[in-house]
Amino acid sequence: MCEAHNHAPTATATEAETAECPVMRGNFVNKADAEAQGLVREYNGEKYYLCCAACGPLFDADPEKYVSAL
Repeated sequence: MCEAHNHAPTATATEAETAECPVMRGNFVNKADAEAQGLVREYNGEKYYLCCAACGPLFDADPEKYVSAL
């Protein structure tokens, strides 16, 4: 687990601004931050926001595994 996995929405963050990482369930990320860091994947027309760079290769290797768990 990387040190970036301590993400949580702030009290002022709205549901539209945050998303749960599909790889590390329970970790929430700011969508704008994830976009800026390249931590977004598209799969079957949907965007998925990742909490850290370590989640990218895991999601890329088997996106269906993580999408079906949502």
